[in-house]
Amino acid sequence: MTLWGGRFKGKLDQTAWVMNASLPFDQRLASQDVLGSMAWAGALMKAGVLSIVETATITTGLETILAEFESGDFAFSENDEDIHTAVERRLGELIGAVAGKLHTGRSRNDQVATDFRLWLLDEIPGLDSALQNLQKSLVEQAEANQETLIPGYTHMQRAQPITLAHWFLSHFWALQRDRERLLDLCKRTSVMPLGSGALAGTAFPIDREALAESLGFDMISPNSLDAVSDRDFAAEFLFCAAMTGVHISKLCEAVVLFSSAEFGFFELSDAYSTGSSLMPQKKNPDLFELGRGKAGVLVGLLSGLLTTLKGLPSTYDKDLQEDKVPVFQALDTLLAVLPALAGAIATITARHEKMRTAIDASMLATDLADMLVGKGMPFREAHGVVGRLVREAAEKDVSLEQQVVEERQALGLSEGDVIQCFDPLESVKRRNVIGGAAPEAVKVQLAKAKELTGWTG
Repeated sequence: MTLWGGRFKGKLDQTAWVMNASLPFDQRLASQDVLGSMAWAGALMKAGVLSIVETATITTGLETILAEFESGDFAFSENDEDIHTAVERRLGELIGAVAGKLHTGRSRNDQVATDFRLWLLDEIPGLDSALQNLQKSLVEQAEANQETLIPGYTHMQRAQPITLAHWFLSHFWALQRDRERLLDLCKRTSVMPLGSGALAGTAFPIDREALAESLGFDMISPNSLDAVSDRDFAAEFLFCAAMTGVHISKLCEAVVLFSSAEFGFFELSDAYSTGSSLMPQKKNPDLFELGRGKAGVLVGLLSGLLTTLKGLPSTYDKDLQEDKVPVFQALDTLLAVLPALAGAIATITARHEKMRTAIDASMLATDLADMLVGKGMPFREAHGVVGRLVREAAEKDVSLEQQVVEERQALGLSEGDVIQCFDPLESVKRRNVIGGAAPEAVKVQLAKAKELTGWTG
């Protein structure tokens, strides 16, 4: 059964049928399609199109179909073109000819747009929860490493000492922005297109505001032409997914580096590592490499849909059938990656001594310049003086601290000044501003992170 066959004498060519059919992927919209149809039946009754008895019959049939989907007992037919066809075909089998009244005033154009929006609204909370669980793993590591020192890097060169807690929380806040974007996306997704018909709006007196309320939408679409073509919400979801993928990739890249022998900062759990088929000694961070690689997949899905949308005229075109697969794939990708990463991050062992010994005196050059500023020297002059000291220390193959000790009196510094200046923990503690790396400042952001995730330890 098709929903459009009356105009045609012959059957659709089989190759064309395969290309046209969307059931292999849009069956994921099954429950939303049924619930949308129940609401539509109620709206038709209020509009005087269906009687109370007809509405009750249709609703009972749809409830049966929903139960079949939930139990896995629904039997698809080889002639089902899409999920809408499958539901209407089954409804006819259950209740007879009255099933044919359900589609009155409705098009698959506004129907599928409604189903898709409902589906995404149903799925976002689960994705948010997965992001939150990864955040909790980062919070757990931050809680345990509030005074653990680690080199901070810019341009992948050692820069200034920070705490490991501050480093883990830097990734927490990126994920928090991802969660906030998803929440904001819900506002633009929660717009009901149902009642827009194929393009011009339904000809029946449907109370769209009541219909939207019954389906849980916050708003109704203001323009029927735009409503059936609008896939901004799908593209925006793919952007959210791609941005999350980028943040995941940055985290994974750092873990890959820090767990290498060259850094040796992290030891990965055996439960989240793999070996080599040839080299017995290998312990590979495959999970993090895969997490890094998924960013390319997610960015590609976004690029693909945007390319599909860019050349379409107003209203519905069959190209829009390509909107769902990338969204489904992006969601599935993130829901596979996030839980695995949450477990992997939580089980990382930080090698404290290895990180501490990687902090050399040159990383405290800025502290020395700041100290000279405190003695009355203009910063630009202090910057030049310290730069000279760094160069001379490198030429002599000694540490910056040794070079400063040699010139201490000329610089106007006491022994205590030098000791304080070249203490990495004291350096970190001096960064006690909101958002800074000082343990006291980190406690503030850690408390906020716990509040945002409900982490209790």
